[in-house]
Amino acid sequence: MPKQRGTPMNFTLDQLRAFLEVARTGGVRKAADRLNITQPAVTARIKTLEDTLGAALFDRSSGMALTKRGDALLGYAEHYLELGSLIERDVAGPEGFTRLFRMGVSETIAQSWLPEFVQALRAAYPNLTVEIDVDISRALRERLFENKIDLALLMGPLSDYRVENVALPTFDLRWFRAAGATHASPAEGASVITFARDTRPFRTLKEELLARYGPDIALFPSSSLSACFRMVAADLGVGALPQALAEPYLSRNEIEEFDPGWRPEALTFSASYLTGPGATLGQAAASLALKTAEDFHK
Repeated sequence: MPKQRGTPMNFTLDQLRAFLEVARTGGVRKAADRLNITQPAVTARIKTLEDTLGAALFDRSSGMALTKRGDALLGYAEHYLELGSLIERDVAGPEGFTRLFRMGVSETIAQSWLPEFVQALRAAYPNLTVEIDVDISRALRERLFENKIDLALLMGPLSDYRVENVALPTFDLRWFRAAGATHASPAEGASVITFARDTRPFRTLKEELLARYGPDIALFPSSSLSACFRMVAADLGVGALPQALAEPYLSRNEIEEFDPGWRPEALTFSASYLTGPGATLGQAAASLALKTAEDFHK
């Protein structure tokens, strides 16, 4: 039954979060994954919210489509959660952020300054639970738009009106070969070991190599940068790889840098998050990622 006029409506932020996630994802299972709770918990929160408001918010006969009243609630719920995020930030302080924070990270960053960033994030938000997913940037982009991660540290920026991008320092690429392999170079037919096939650096490098050396050039893509460096050290080919990750191999005299007369294009990265309700933490984390990256590249 509809609530009587003047009766207080005691709904919670958790109930509104459950409502928004079901509305965004179109299902209870996806919302539960996003909120890191069980499906029955999501269903219970939605039912309690509907009972409190005295209105059906979803049409169960056609999946979980919003009803007219559910659609009316959507904008109010977004504003309410945004206000809740501001209260967490300005009143409760860093200790008030107690939820799960999911990050998607490209391997270049994971192999460089990610540990320092996670340490800084935990120091700033001690009650935050951090979850990390390392993958190629294209996959991270999809997860961000599916609301499966809160922050993406990836090759960017992302061109989409829903996304806020914080530009991060670039990673220079250099040419490396096994120590002492003085005749190994792309011009002499050496295989080129580099980023995975479904990445922007691979496509850019392939175009440049074809233009310079013709169709006979052999590329050896790998999804693991550490494996790339080890393969270069084993003299399986030359590598076009991030200079910032080469130091351990250079210091052990396993590889050496060489100059074939040109350098691959530097890698550009961004800390990207979706705008809207709950973006306060994503914004703060992106700023912290920028500071961490700048310290690493000094």
